[in-house]
Amino acid sequence: MNDDLFQIGLARRKSTLGADYVERNLAAADDFTRPFQEAMTAWCWGFGWGDDTIDAKTRSMMNLAMIGALGKMNEWEAHCRGAVNNGVTKAEIRSIIHVVGIYCGVPQALECFRAARKVLDENEGAA
Repeated sequence: MNDDLFQIGLARRKSTLGADYVERNLAAADDFTRPFQEAMTAWCWGFGWGDDTIDAKTRSMMNLAMIGALGKMNEWEAHCRGAVNNGVTKAEIRSIIHVVGIYCGVPQALECFRAARKVLDENEGAA
């Protein structure tokens, strides 16, 4: 594994998802899951998010659309938190969910709205 990409990825991952969340994930990794956590951090976050061609806010918006389309709601919720950290607004999240609904169906949009409501309510409570 490329240590430079891992370090870049670790910084990007913490910046978007929060240092506590990332540290908990890495600490919970064992001999079985650690190689994947390290590779994913280097590849997704170092190689993918480490490229400054697309800003973090836009990447977050893209991820919400793609992960929403895939229906991976645990990841969608985590990336919704990251999107808020990267400056994606409530109105932008709503618009992304509308697009998910148009292209992936109303039931999937409803799942995204449920997850978004949870994240947005948490943020409003923290404010």
